[in-house]
Amino acid sequence: MSSTEFHLVTNWTIDASVEDVWRVLNTPESWPDWWPSVKQVTLLRQGDETGIGAVRRMTWSTALPYELAFDMETTRIEPLSVIEGRASGELEGLGRWTLRPDGAKCNVRYDWIVKVTKPWMVRLAFILKPVFSWNHAVVMERGRRGLVARLAAAT
Repeated sequence: MSSTEFHLVTNWTIDASVEDVWRVLNTPESWPDWWPSVKQVTLLRQGDETGIGAVRRMTWSTALPYELAFDMETTRIEPLSVIEGRASGELEGLGRWTLRPDGAKCNVRYDWIVKVTKPWMVRLAFILKPVFSWNHAVVMERGRRGLVARLAAAT
């Protein structure tokens, strides 16, 4: 793994059914409504009937003083289980949501395997890798809290 590549794993246990978590995560255009770090999601290309091939431009704010924008193409969907996409732009790589039932709860895993492409990030990645990892954890925690609140409001 190069200094510009990151493999970040996030695990959440959400007190909701897999179906309810899936419904929220599988509609990225609504993420800005509940995930404070997601500033905008724009559908650039419609996917097939399952959503594969859809391309969305995503703009994220971070815990640090910068934003990231990248396109995310949905490459794999296994209903109620996996959503996977390929990022291109200011980040390049793979993002994968994996959902598993755990009684009445849902275990959520997010794998984010990406390379930074912004010139300043590439130059400083070897020094800032721990900071970028911390930043990702903060962004994901904001998402977890937002998802929990969104699901609670829906019941």
